[in-house]
Amino acid sequence: MSLEGSRKEGKKYINVIPTDEGGFGKILPILGEYINNKAENTPLKTLGPFKTDTTAYQNPPASGLRITWIGHTSILIEIDGKRILTDPVWGERVSFSKYIGPKRFFQPPLSLSELPPLDAIIISHDHYDHLDKDTIQFFAGSSSTPFYCSVGVGQHLSKWGISQNRISEMDWGNSVVIGNDLVVTATPSRHFSGRGITGRNETLWSSFVIRGPKHNIYFGADSGWSPSFAEIGEAFGPFDLTILEIGAYGKYWPDIHMGPDHASNAHLALKGKLMMPVHYGTFSLAPHAWYEPIERLTDLAKDKNINLFVPKPGEPTEVKEAYNSNWWKPYLS
Repeated sequence: MSLEGSRKEGKKYINVIPTDEGGFGKILPILGEYINNKAENTPLKTLGPFKTDTTAYQNPPASGLRITWIGHTSILIEIDGKRILTDPVWGERVSFSKYIGPKRFFQPPLSLSELPPLDAIIISHDHYDHLDKDTIQFFAGSSSTPFYCSVGVGQHLSKWGISQNRISEMDWGNSVVIGNDLVVTATPSRHFSGRGITGRNETLWSSFVIRGPKHNIYFGADSGWSPSFAEIGEAFGPFDLTILEIGAYGKYWPDIHMGPDHASNAHLALKGKLMMPVHYGTFSLAPHAWYEPIERLTDLAKDKNINLFVPKPGEPTEVKEAYNSNWWKPYLS
């Protein structure tokens, strides 16, 4: 079964259902919320340092599925003999500038040069916290790894030195085969795109299904709650692991980020076995406390009978059963 491709109005891509993107019209109330906010947006205690034992990559995971969470939505996925890196962001800030904007809470647990050989890099959309110029330029000069990205995002990759023959743009419903037996399919998400005041929504945003001969996982990237989750669950589920964003939510943009409540519902709609939370604990992108999303999800998982998979940053962890490292607990003030 395949899903419908994306739709446009003029030059701009549109979501599957009407979506309030929390745009320019809400700048004043959003600013007011930030000014009056008293939550611990940035950790009072320095997180980490976290360090990856890269010797783990000398041997494939016995289970066939291993995850290394770099932070935010940057994840090294080892699945059925292949290695995929999602939304790689190694930069210090997620911003148009190296001097202002959200700064990372902890350094990446391994350097780009320490990464093992990759079979693919997936880019979900072109926001700064998912697409980092300096990181892309590293891959332009150091490897021949192919990129799979949402439609339109390839223009950024090309501009930063990635050769055209390494770039495959994907619309919703498109699939590619990596190697002989790993199928990656772009699927809808409910979000928006753009890296500045102009050009908003002129590139696509996506989630991805990654299916190998033994394992089937869902990389949700950024999305608000959407009926697409149930449709994807019907078409491609059940999933051994759903990777879903739980952070960066706010009352003035409820349609474009889920938060832990809707993310846990999305996991159930997707027919997931284990749920891995991402998009939290790395950058301050919303008025909530930095630890609130994962604390809330931990409680919700008990109420909804959801099995969580919460690895420590940088720790290569096999995906076999429910696991919660509680990595953030020592840093609570």
